[in-house]
Amino acid sequence: MILYFSGTGNSRYAAELLSEQLNEELLDLGKRIKSGEKSPIFSTGPWVFVSPTYGWQLPHIFEEYLRAVELLGDKRAYFVLTCGSDIGGAGRYLAELCQAKGLIYRGTLEVVMPENYIALFPVPEEQEAEQIIERAVPVLQHGVNWIAQDRDFPQRKVGIVDRIKSGLVNRAFYRFVIKADLFYAKDSCVGCGKCVANCPLNNVKLNNQIPVWGKHCTHCMACICNCPAQAIEYGSRSKNKPRYRCLPYKKQ
Repeated sequence: MILYFSGTGNSRYAAELLSEQLNEELLDLGKRIKSGEKSPIFSTGPWVFVSPTYGWQLPHIFEEYLRAVELLGDKRAYFVLTCGSDIGGAGRYLAELCQAKGLIYRGTLEVVMPENYIALFPVPEEQEAEQIIERAVPVLQHGVNWIAQDRDFPQRKVGIVDRIKSGLVNRAFYRFVIKADLFYAKDSCVGCGKCVANCPLNNVKLNNQIPVWGKHCTHCMACICNCPAQAIEYGSRSKNKPRYRCLPYKKQ
């Protein structure tokens, strides 16, 4: 079974490709997180967890959900992490998660996709984004082959910088950076409520048809990048940047 979490579509795209080519069921855990649904999940095949990388680790809300929900059936666990550059030393923490859940860790696949973290980094224009996705497809297809052959993903070499990124930097990232305080809606907001619907943590509410943000944010960028009117900004950091949203995978 393919379980995924995605804010702007990169990990959804990867999960859809894996689901189609492996003929495995697809489940959006973002919807489960939003609704609070925590009923057990059963899989007859290996678990494939697909997620973006936040601060060179699995997003905390995704990890917390996996720790809370009962995973029944097969014990093999593969991880596919999408990222803008690299996944650092995330594999160590995923192996620890598997140990805690009684799963057999089969490795982590690093998949570079278009940068979507508009709060801090430059975001590619449409043509460049398409090229990055094209380069990611063969990587995902290698992943399909390894899973189909019941082989571990190749082990990624991890250095001291990777360990620092996924350790010290990740902790600082969550403590000092991940906040919703800078989000605001411009006058061009039409009050459609899509930001409310897209927030996996129910952190966005409409007040007189204007979105307001609470304190429970994970910086998935779903609200700002999926706004049809491009009416949401993150302070001055998002101004004049393109909004990135990955289109669904087209079945072959």
